[in-house]
Amino acid sequence: MSSYLITCTPAHGHVVPLLQVASHLVARGDSVAVLTSPRYAERVRAAGARFIALPDDADVDLDDPTASFPERAGLTGAAALRFDMSTLFIRPAAGQFEAIRAELAATPVDAVLTEPLFIGAALLQLLPRAERPPVVVLGIFPLGARSRDVAPFGLGITPMPGPLGRVRNAVLRTVAEKAIFGGVQREADEMARRVIGRDLGGFVLDWAGRADAYVQFTVPEFEYPRSDLPDTVRFAGPLPVSASAQELPAWWAELDGGRPIVHVTQGTVANADFSQLVEPTITALADADVLVVVSTGGRPVDALGTDLPRNVRVAEYLPYDRLLPRVDVLVTNGGYGGVQQALAHGVPLVVAGQTEDKVEVSARVGWSGAGVNLRTSTPTAAQVGGAVRRVLADVAYRRNAERIGAAMSASDAWRTIDRVLDDERRARVRT
Repeated sequence: MSSYLITCTPAHGHVVPLLQVASHLVARGDSVAVLTSPRYAERVRAAGARFIALPDDADVDLDDPTASFPERAGLTGAAALRFDMSTLFIRPAAGQFEAIRAELAATPVDAVLTEPLFIGAALLQLLPRAERPPVVVLGIFPLGARSRDVAPFGLGITPMPGPLGRVRNAVLRTVAEKAIFGGVQREADEMARRVIGRDLGGFVLDWAGRADAYVQFTVPEFEYPRSDLPDTVRFAGPLPVSASAQELPAWWAELDGGRPIVHVTQGTVANADFSQLVEPTITALADADVLVVVSTGGRPVDALGTDLPRNVRVAEYLPYDRLLPRVDVLVTNGGYGGVQQALAHGVPLVVAGQTEDKVEVSARVGWSGAGVNLRTSTPTAAQVGGAVRRVLADVAYRRNAERIGAAMSASDAWRTIDRVLDDERRARVRT
C-alpha cells in the first residue's frame, strides 16, 4: 500500500476530477489524504479519503470569487487574469505550503499529487528532493508546459509553424512575462523568497512543466505539438466517466425522433447568466429542424422561463454517458472536462469561452478542427446559429472529433497514472 497527499484549490472544476483520482487510488488500496477547503470535506470523505482543511488564509472561494473580492467585478482580459493570479492563487500559496509541510511532517507520503494552480505545491517542488516527496501534477486543464513552439499559456493563441512562429512565440513570451504579467511574476518570486529563500525558478504559469511528473488528462491529438516537450509529461487520455444513475427527464424518448440534437450548457459554475450562451443558442435555433437540449447545471428549469420554443427541452442535469452518444453538436463555454467527454464520444463542438483556462480550451477546439471557436464569451444568436449550422453541414468537424475520440478510446488514464506513480516510487527508493 502506498500513501498520497492530494492538494487542490477550492474550485468545483478542480476538486471533482482530483476526487476521481482519489477514489481510484483508494480503490487500489492506497491511503489518500486531500488538502482543500472545508466546503468539500464531505465529498472528500465520500471518496474514501481523509480530509485536511486548508488554513483560513488559503481558503479562497474560487466558485464565487467576486463575492469575496467585489473589486474583481468588471475586470476583463489581462487585468482580470492578473487579478486572479495574484489574489486567488499566489497570495494563498504561503498558507498552502505551510499546510503541506505540517501534513508531511505528521504523515510521510510517497508523492504529492496536485493541480497546476495550487502554487503551494510549486514551492514544495523547489525544495531539494531529499527533503520532500515527488510532486506529480495532474493536468485537469490544457497543458501549460513552456515550449518554444507555442505561445504563452493564457493568451489563447494557436501555434504558428516554422522559424517565424518561434520568433513570434519568443516575442509574445517576453511581452507576457515582463510586461503583461511582470508585476504578478515579481509578487510570486518575492513570496517564494520569503517562504523558502529562493524565487520560483521561472514563470509562475509554467511551474507545472518543471515538476517531477506531469500527467495530462487528454491525448496528444488535442494538444499543440512541442518539439521540446519535457520527458516528465505523460498523456493519459481523459478521466473515465462512471455510469450515471441520473433520473431521465420525461422527454428523453424524443431524442430518438430523428432530428439532429444540439446540446447546450454553461456548466455547473458559470451558469448564473444564461444570456451569455444558453439563451442565444435557443434563440438562434428556434426555427431550425433540430432538437435543442439544455442542461441548466443545477439551476431550476424555470430559470429559463416558460415561453420556450417548441424544439427546446430542458433539465437541471443530464447523464452525459447516455446523452453524448446521441448528440450531433455540443455548444459549450469551454470547460475542459466537458469538452473532453464530448470528444471521447466523437461529438463536434461550438465553443464560446474566453475566461480562465477556457480561452485555451476554445483555442484547441478550433485548432484541432473538432469544432468552431467563437472567440468570445458572449456570442450573439447569429454567431451561435451560424457556427452550429457550419458544424452540422461540414462532416470534417465530426471526423476530426472522431479522430480525437479514437485516440481517447485507446488511452487508459488509470493505467497511466498508476505507472507514473510506480515509477516515482521506484526512483525514490533508488535515491
